[in-house]
Amino acid sequence: MRIISLNVNGLRSAERKGLARWLARAEPWDVVCLQEIKCEVDDVPRPLRAPRKSAATFHPAVRKGYSGVAVYSKVPHVPATGFGHAEFDAEGRYVEAHFRDVSVVSLYLPSGSAGPHRQASKFRFLEAFLPHLAALRKRGREIVLCGDWNIAHQPIDLRNWKSNQKNSGFLPEERAWLTRVFDELGFVDVFRKIDPRPDQYTWWSNRGASWANNVGWRIDYQIATPGIAARAHAVSIYRNRRFSDHAPLIVDYDYALDA
Repeated sequence: MRIISLNVNGLRSAERKGLARWLARAEPWDVVCLQEIKCEVDDVPRPLRAPRKSAATFHPAVRKGYSGVAVYSKVPHVPATGFGHAEFDAEGRYVEAHFRDVSVVSLYLPSGSAGPHRQASKFRFLEAFLPHLAALRKRGREIVLCGDWNIAHQPIDLRNWKSNQKNSGFLPEERAWLTRVFDELGFVDVFRKIDPRPDQYTWWSNRGASWANNVGWRIDYQIATPGIAARAHAVSIYRNRRFSDHAPLIVDYDYALDA
């Protein structure tokens, strides 16, 4: 099973940069999770409505041109949108695709970088989402949560960690919350489990020469329950072409996906 996750920073923009053509070349994938689609379902570019004859579920935000998530799968899935929190469900931040023995989630956590009001929203999300993660663990199903978590967990996960300790995305409270996801709830950071190298990032600021100099952050994850995480055998961050300010995160699992 190959799962690809990507924050597209606008699905229409990503399509103009060749996303659908790249997905055709990235075969064989089984599930694709997209975040920040920024469009209504009717506005999804035709090549990305159901690429490669996939089953597709879109969960746009109520506010037009904002947030939104999507999931594609090669075998049919049972979709579920939102996680039961009115404020954030209206922002289109969560969609589940249920298969026979595993569920795959496309997830987009708020960013707090726009100012104190957005950081407060992010903290509200973290407070509301942790109980949901605990409930997912109690289901007894394998879960893979893919997406832009907007938190770099450890100093290895961003280039300039010393100067970012007071900035959103690397605040001590955010990092401690993510530690709880791993240590208390038992979820696994699949990429870091396989690839311990530094300088592996998934997002680069558009300022300066961040992309060219690889001055980035690793804020996109596939975070999974231990059983399915143990089946991951290859991970990669695709950097040959840019579809947004994020890069696709690709993980291959020794698992056959069934509806």
